Amino acid sequence: MSTSVSVAFEKARADGRAALVGYLPAGFPTVDGGIAALTAMVEAGCDVIEIGLPYSDPVMDGPTIQAAAQQALDAGVRTTDVLRTVEAVAATGTPTLVMTYWNPIERYGVERFAQALYDAGGAGLITPDLTPDFAPEWIAAADARDLDKVFLVAPSSTDERIALTTAASRGFVYATAVMGVTGARAATSDLAGPLVARTKRAIETTAPGLPVGVGIGVSDGAQAAEVASYADGVIVGSAFVRTLLDHPGDLDAARRALVALTEDLAQGVRS
Repeated sequence: MSTSVSVAFEKARADGRAALVGYLPAGFPTVDGGIAALTAMVEAGCDVIEIGLPYSDPVMDGPTIQAAAQQALDAGVRTTDVLRTVEAVAATGTPTLVMTYWNPIERYGVERFAQALYDAGGAGLITPDLTPDFAPEWIAAADARDLDKVFLVAPSSTDERIALTTAASRGFVYATAVMGVTGARAATSDLAGPLVARTKRAIETTAPGLPVGVGIGVSDGAQAAEVASYADGVIVGSAFVRTLLDHPGDLDAARRALVALTEDLAQGVRS
């Protein structure tokens, strides 16, 4: 049975803080190593987990995530491995999403993937390259199974586009406040605050109570605290991936570093 990510956002809201959303691609550094890493992130304070489905043409991912996804692909990771990873992480009780480009889902079969994700206990999908107006098949499959549909808004989105996107989203809406590819940054984007304000204005009429999560390359607790001051969720990906890339072949050291980073970020969203 899947748990909507909105449950984690509501719990964080009740605690007077933002939710911490952590991302790693499945199969990195190995399938079992990835499961161990994601479980460590949950234990150290991640409220929601995003599991990336490694893809051969990751046009929106920065070099860090590309390197990790390529490592997984080179090792022969398949969609079944992604679903096994979802099942293992969702078993902790933490809402678990798959973040994926649309092409692999279309190839697998939309209905078939939706059912497999549901059976694995997954909460839903984040679809960075799929907009609601081109997603009728996914929306129908997700709604039939109460799966979350997380669509993206960006600084370039018109107010009309933001309204369309928030109306179609379930779980939360993903505000990506960096124009271009993803990746950890030394400073957070000054585009994020205004984008969240515009999105929250739209939500008042289109989807009251829908949380807004922000992904802008947060890499430490201080940046997480800054984003948490105006967003409902702080999404961290590249910093987690980089931590594992920095410890090749030493899973114990990687796990310790991952736990330290997660604890710092978890403290950030609480401050």
